[in-house]
Amino acid sequence: MTSRALILGCAGRTLSAEEAAFFRDARPWGFILFKRNIGTPEEVLALTQALRATIGRADAPILIDQEGGRVQRMGPPHWPAYPAGGRLGRLNGSGSAMAWLGARLMAHDLAHVGINVDCAPVLDVPVAGAHNIIGDRAYGDRPETVAELGRAVAEGLMAGGVLPVMKHIPGHGRAAVDSHHGLPVVEASREALAAQDFRPFRALADLPMAMSAHVVFTGLDPERPVTQSPVVIRDIIRGAIGFDGLLMTDDLSMHALTGPFRARAEAAFTAGIDVALHCNGEAQEMRAVAEGTPELAGAALRRAEAALARIAPECAAFDVREARARFEAGLSAAA
Repeated sequence: MTSRALILGCAGRTLSAEEAAFFRDARPWGFILFKRNIGTPEEVLALTQALRATIGRADAPILIDQEGGRVQRMGPPHWPAYPAGGRLGRLNGSGSAMAWLGARLMAHDLAHVGINVDCAPVLDVPVAGAHNIIGDRAYGDRPETVAELGRAVAEGLMAGGVLPVMKHIPGHGRAAVDSHHGLPVVEASREALAAQDFRPFRALADLPMAMSAHVVFTGLDPERPVTQSPVVIRDIIRGAIGFDGLLMTDDLSMHALTGPFRARAEAAFTAGIDVALHCNGEAQEMRAVAEGTPELAGAALRRAEAALARIAPECAAFDVREARARFEAGLSAAA
């Protein structure tokens, strides 16, 4: 059965009969979970199994935003609290090793409840005066630091059987507005963006998946946010950055985008997006997005299959207890 080029959320910790019927009809490529969906480990595993059962694909990607710090959907009391990326970036000499280890532990947590894609690493490079929506989610304010720790996080996740999604390509660090609530407009030149913002993405362009930024860059396309800009997707993401992996939107329900939900999706696909993401689980919005979403085919299907092919089984030899003790000791020593 073919899939639609679509990732959807659901409303709660269990699927309603209406949701299950809609998912069977809509045939999304995958799903995404938020804190509203997270109960006990047993409940999360039952939910991921139920989601996959609705579309009849045991390998369907199930995503989550599990960065650590402010953005951690699975946390205490059932899972540890992980540090924000900025704290890892301040661990002089041990940052990369600790970033890898923390991501490897996160991957263990996720894989054991059926989640196989993490929307991390954050490769945005914040600048002074920008909105705090990125803030300490970033690994640092230098492209080299962000690229180095981002690579460590991506490799730690993949070592544990979880695909990374780098975000928010080609960079959200200059935004003066939270794109959840409004549309950021960045007036930096292409040269300035290439010298800083694009660099971590270019360094990690071999990763399997990336999430677009709902940001207008006036020096690239003054009319449209990246998610809906054929110019930025073609010339910058696929061109200057050199990313040929699966490109998904950020959440289409965010207020950075306007207009009917079907039109939001259609504009993204016209621009060259591979897969649309809709997160909030609101039924009418999901139906409208699905109506504007094509079958997963052509280059998008190739990229989706290539991404899933990179999910390796978690290594059975990984000693979780020892690794967690080592991670906590490393953080304590640094503090």
